Amino acid sequence: MTEVLGVAALVGSGVTAGVLFAVALSVLPALFAMETGTYVYAHQLLGRNWDPTMPVIVLSSTLADAVLAVLAEGSARVLFVVGAVLLLGVSGVSHLCNVPINRRVKAISDPGVIPADWEDPRPLWRRYHYLRTVLAVVALAVNAAALTAM
Repeated sequence: MTEVLGVAALVGSGVTAGVLFAVALSVLPALFAMETGTYVYAHQLLGRNWDPTMPVIVLSSTLADAVLAVLAEGSARVLFVVGAVLLLGVSGVSHLCNVPINRRVKAISDPGVIPADWEDPRPLWRRYHYLRTVLAVVALAVNAAALTAM
């Protein structure tokens, strides 16, 4: 059972790190290059499938790490705890920081008519995204180390 959970934790943290890294590397620069209305439209389209999928992957991986932290021994136990905490951090940053910004962008009904008092959220969203990307990449490395320590 620990082997299956270990693979699940590693694959889940790998998918999480890979998706967040790809967004940081390619999607964010493209969004920053767009005019505001085009950005809003693209952001609304991009978020449709990430939102229901990524929380399941991140939280499932966190759960796998937490269970492994109970089942493992020695340094592997400590590493699985760290992996779970890092992935929980990814989830926390996403839920508390990025998701509220996403909701504000999705609330604009016509991307061609941006309210005059609307503040462009891209710089703030990018900072939060970079934070969760770093957490996810470190979680992947920690999970790989934990599996080798088992």
